[in-house]
Amino acid sequence: MKFTSAFFRFKIIIILLIFLSYQNAFSQTQDWSDIDSIKAGKFDTGKMWTFEYPPAKYFEEEYGFRPDEEWFKHVQLSTLKFADYCSASFVSEDGLIMSNNHCARQSITEVNRDGEDLHKDGFIAWEFEDERQVPGLFVEQCISIEDVTEEIHKALESAKSDSERLEIETQKITEIENRFRNDEETFTKVTPLYFGGKYSLYKYKRYNDVRLVFAPEMQAGYFGGDYDNFTYPRYNLDCSFFRVYDKGIPLKVNHYFTWSKNGAEEGELVFVPGNPGSTNRLSTVAQLEYARDFIYPQTIQLIDSFIEFLQGIIEEDSESANYLTDQLLNYYNSKKAYKGMLDGLRDPVMMQKKKDFENILKEKVQTDAKLNEKYGTLWTDIENVINEMKKLTAEQSALSYDNYDSPEYFSIADQLVGLAEELKLAETDSTYAYTEYEIDELINTLLPDDFDFAKNKKLLKNKIDFLYAEFGDVEFLNKFTNGKKGNEAVDDILSRTVLTSNESIKLLINQGPEAIFNSDDPFIKFVQISGEESKNISMQIDELTVKETITNQKLGRAIFEVYGTSIPPDATFTLRISDGIVKGFNYNGTFAPPITTFYGMLDRYYSFDGKFPWNLHERWLDAPEEFDFSTPFNFVATCDVVGGNSGSPIINKDAEIVGVAFDGNIQSLAGDFIYDPDVNRSVGVHSAGMLEAIKDLYKFERLAEELKLSKMESEYTE
Repeated sequence: MKFTSAFFRFKIIIILLIFLSYQNAFSQTQDWSDIDSIKAGKFDTGKMWTFEYPPAKYFEEEYGFRPDEEWFKHVQLSTLKFADYCSASFVSEDGLIMSNNHCARQSITEVNRDGEDLHKDGFIAWEFEDERQVPGLFVEQCISIEDVTEEIHKALESAKSDSERLEIETQKITEIENRFRNDEETFTKVTPLYFGGKYSLYKYKRYNDVRLVFAPEMQAGYFGGDYDNFTYPRYNLDCSFFRVYDKGIPLKVNHYFTWSKNGAEEGELVFVPGNPGSTNRLSTVAQLEYARDFIYPQTIQLIDSFIEFLQGIIEEDSESANYLTDQLLNYYNSKKAYKGMLDGLRDPVMMQKKKDFENILKEKVQTDAKLNEKYGTLWTDIENVINEMKKLTAEQSALSYDNYDSPEYFSIADQLVGLAEELKLAETDSTYAYTEYEIDELINTLLPDDFDFAKNKKLLKNKIDFLYAEFGDVEFLNKFTNGKKGNEAVDDILSRTVLTSNESIKLLINQGPEAIFNSDDPFIKFVQISGEESKNISMQIDELTVKETITNQKLGRAIFEVYGTSIPPDATFTLRISDGIVKGFNYNGTFAPPITTFYGMLDRYYSFDGKFPWNLHERWLDAPEEFDFSTPFNFVATCDVVGGNSGSPIINKDAEIVGVAFDGNIQSLAGDFIYDPDVNRSVGVHSAGMLEAIKDLYKFERLAEELKLSKMESEYTE
């Protein structure tokens, strides 16, 4: 077949049109020319409502359901704090409590006995006497909440400076907490809401005898590991059950959640009462940009160093593996969370919504004479503080030498100065003395055989460039480099240091502590001088932090005076309640179902050929016939949750358990500073799935019956 030149021209035109259409589509996704048209959403500040200001009217308008005071009080007293990091709830009149498997990891480690591997096999207390007390574990029930704002605000009026204001605040809070604490079994805590626009006194009943009843193996509770963490669809049996004892017998309680017959259903109204940890939704744009550009990137880098450190120890120390693995998983969780927050802060649409919210608030304040007089300049004040903080943070980062981007010579020098201080003390106190063997071991640690000289040379060049970019031609830096820059500075410094060989390091140490202190070694001199410089910077940052705290208090009062309780305060690890609908969402070009089943877990297992972290315990692969894999397993809802909500009960309007919250989807991580109901989802274990697994897979009839009856099937006998 012959092709004419006209055909070729036609073909080229078609190809160009297709190419240009792709280019146009791509450019449209990157075109932010109309970014200013994006407006703040109704629920950008979230739906973490306080129990002291319950939004009953909003619930009625939104859902046609208006809970009364008795309903809120019952939910409050049925919900618990689990230690100082999770949430939980009473689920039977006999002190049975429900939380997450990942909240129970540390507890499982604590009760693990010789010859057992409870993380691998799970834990079942077949009889009452098998329930194991967890050393140090406690739960807290919020029994009352009081508004103490007026008393604290009045006390603050006498402050004559920012620092005095913080001192008075601390003193007044301590005074109030002590005044309301009337016995050893109660615990009181005053918490600022809206940055101090309001203050609430929370009174807790603390229970210290908490015993483990049931926990599935970690592989079921944390199925999919870090890969599946903060994602959905999910297939995790992330639940655990404990029991509170009082004077050696199960605690009898009047307030607890009963188990729902059917569990959560698509489109159903649900609530999550719990203790969300912290958010930054009321922060200014300047503060969020500072977090985006400085705080979060540095935090992620620090977490990476902890992960590397723990991985190394776990490989060397099998005896500590269980405990350290708990810590390692926490760091993985934190890293993914911070990465999600950072991605959100880098999203122009999200940030434009925050700017619009701020502009609206500014306008409301600055067009009201009284408000403007009190709060009109606070955004400029905060921005000025942040600009100073940015400069100081960058300088402090440049001086730091304990991260990945610094050559190890600085760390070696720092350790030698520390050694010199101990050798100096050893002159009058023999407990600080070192043997020659210990000195040799230390030197080998400082400069091991596999020390990467080439890598450290490159890092030194980068560090010098960074230092000059931040400080310019300052005296202490020019002394370090002899006034040279770039590769010339690197060669000069390495020619003058003794830290490139074990022999020269040992020779310096043998000359005594004064020789180290007075050494002309460029790295040792730099560490000594930069240490003082870093202290000065830290002092300036502390002063700025005080200023920011005081200005934040003004911001909080402005927000509260403008909006009242129509928007909730940031999370403070105090009792909140969030509303939502069981609802799927669009993701990855498809749609996530609102509810998954156990079949999905098997699909993940077989799709990954049973490889970690999608491997399963034998009980799942050889499940009894009566176990129904089509039972609802995990589900999502539009409830607003963050870290601290783990273990929170998910209830329906009848205050029945329909699930337990254990995660949010990846889109929820931006919830640190903004809530988006279109994609932000809480992830929970379905109540039907928990009951099905406990009864028909684990064969733990005693627990299954207690959940259905909301009480123990038989009386407890000692």
